[in-house]
Amino acid sequence: MAALPVYTWRLAPDGLATRRQLRAKGLRPGGQDVVAQIERPRYRRSPLVAYLYRIDTAKPVRPMTPAKQAALDKANQARRTCPQCRTDAGYVIPAQLGVCVPCAYPDDEQRAA
Repeated sequence: MAALPVYTWRLAPDGLATRRQLRAKGLRPGGQDVVAQIERPRYRRSPLVAYLYRIDTAKPVRPMTPAKQAALDKANQARRTCPQCRTDAGYVIPAQLGVCVPCAYPDDEQRAA
């Protein structure tokens, strides 16, 4: 197996992109192998590594189907529903709290009134 070319941060040649960069252009790797990597040095830690793919062989992102959209909407609704008071909080409930903010801090609401 051949070693991948390694480029330093911001010095990768044109025509290569990370997954996020491909996604921003409406593309996906499409099964192609990694062709290179970028390393970003960090102080006293191992470097950050990002894998690069060829832009010219990338494929367009698959369109969202109605079934996928419905499943995504249902999952997001579940993340917004408070398990204690069963109301839509209007935001994604923080995992640390596990419930909406008024249920987590009921005393603050009484003081404000």
